[in-house]
Amino acid sequence: MPNGSIVTVGSFDGVHLGHRAVLQEIARRARAARRASVLVTFEPHPLEVVNPQAAPPLLTSGPERREILAQTALDYVLFLRFDRQMADLTPEDFVRGVLLERCDMRELVIGHDHGFGRGRSGDVETLRELGGHYGFDVDVVAAVDVADQHVSSSRIRRAVAGGNLAGAAQLLGRPYTVSGTVGQGERRGRLLGVPTLNFSDVPPQKLLPPDGVYAVRVEWRDGCAGGMMNQGPRPTFQDGRRSLEAHLFDFDGDLYGEWVRVEWVERLREVRRFPSTEQLQQQLEHDRTRARAALAAPGSIPLA
Repeated sequence: MPNGSIVTVGSFDGVHLGHRAVLQEIARRARAARRASVLVTFEPHPLEVVNPQAAPPLLTSGPERREILAQTALDYVLFLRFDRQMADLTPEDFVRGVLLERCDMRELVIGHDHGFGRGRSGDVETLRELGGHYGFDVDVVAAVDVADQHVSSSRIRRAVAGGNLAGAAQLLGRPYTVSGTVGQGERRGRLLGVPTLNFSDVPPQKLLPPDGVYAVRVEWRDGCAGGMMNQGPRPTFQDGRRSLEAHLFDFDGDLYGEWVRVEWVERLREVRRFPSTEQLQQQLEHDRTRARAALAAPGSIPLA
C-alpha cells in the first residue's frame, strides 16, 4: 500500500444498510486519495470469546459474510481470528499493532456506535487522541435510519426472530437468506412425490426465522428456482430434529454437494403432524399452490 490505507473496523454481521454506508464512504475516500480501502473484521464474533452467553445469533455465517463483502467496492478485507489474546489488547495496542503496522492506516472511518479494544474502551474520543499521537485522521459516519430508527444488527435480529422477513430485508437492503451445502437426506420427500434438497451444514449460530413451511427461492452456481421449504422437525415421521428441506419447482437436476443460497419469501403455515402420509401429501399439494402464488405475487423479486 504505497499511499497507505483508509480503514474501518467492526464485526459487520449482516452487512446491512448502516454497514454499507461506512464501506461506501471508505471506498469513496480511498479512490479520491489514491489509497487502499480496508475493512478489518473478526471471526468468530467477539462476544463468543468475551461473553459466550451474550453472543448474538448471526445474521451471516463466515462464508455468507465473505460472499457479500466480495460484492462491495472494498480493496481488501482483513479477517482476524478473535481470541482471548486479542480481546485483551488495549485500543492503543490494536491501533499500533494491527491498523498502523499491518494496514499502513492513514485514516480511520467508523460507524456512529463503534467501540473496540478491551471492554470496548476504544470510543471516538480515545481514537481521536490516538490519531493525534500517531498521525492519522478519525471520522464518524452517521447512522442510517429506516422508519425513524437506526439500522442495526440487533434490530434486524428482532425482525427475523419475529418472522418479519420483509422488515429485515428493508434494513439489510436485500432478502434475508441462508447458505449451505446440499447433503444426503432420508429420501422421504421423493417417496411422497416431492423430492427435496437437504441442507447439512447450516451453522448453529445462524439465526433462522420461526419454524414453518415457507415459499422460497433457491440459487446455485448455474441457476435458480422457486420452491417450498420445511424448516423444523418432521412430526409426521416422529423426527424431532430441526432440518431444512426444500422442494424445487420445475427442476429435475441433482444438486448434491452444491453450495446453494435460500431466500425465505413467505411463511405458508406452521409445522404440524398429520395422521397419515396421504393427508400429508394432500397438504403438500395445497402448500405447492400457495407457494407458487407467493412467488408470482407483485413485488416478489427473484434473487439477483
